[in-house]
Amino acid sequence: MQPASRVAVTVTFLRMERPPANPAVALPPDTNLVRVTRPTIAFYRFLYDTVGAPHLWWLRRAMPDSALEGILQDPAVGIHVLYRGGEPAGFFELDGRARPDVNLSYFGLMPNAVGRGLGGPFLRAAVDQAFSMTTRGVTVNTCTADHPRALPTYLRTGFRPIRSVREIWDVPTRLGMSIPDHLRV
Repeated sequence: MQPASRVAVTVTFLRMERPPANPAVALPPDTNLVRVTRPTIAFYRFLYDTVGAPHLWWLRRAMPDSALEGILQDPAVGIHVLYRGGEPAGFFELDGRARPDVNLSYFGLMPNAVGRGLGGPFLRAAVDQAFSMTTRGVTVNTCTADHPRALPTYLRTGFRPIRSVREIWDVPTRLGMSIPDHLRV
């Protein structure tokens, strides 16, 4: 068994049954949303690690390249990158392998894009893209390790909580992740 840090989080599972009725707020004109078809492992890991490091995203860091490649090459999985001023500002991953539901597997902004008014419009773009893939619903989960505005932003966009569970994670220390004191067991 490899050394690990024990972490306690509360995970909230959310669902949206129909597209939001209110009109979407447009992303700023200096942004561009691009679906990356068949992203390389290196590019995906750059996005995942940069967005997720402050929020203890570790599962895909621990995943072998071969397993990750299998997910990324699946045509039912879509990686969408938000660019601002020509550089990545965030990304989201939509997983349609359980259609007619679509899961918003990952969603987040690069640290330098946080607090600049992009989160709400970017999330709405993700929701609209997900509903273009399905007729039944969109799911997402967030946890107490994520950005503190994550859950309120999901709720404001129209997601409704289904359930919350307490989980204990064993985060491999080999990943070099910074574990916030308030999450340590």
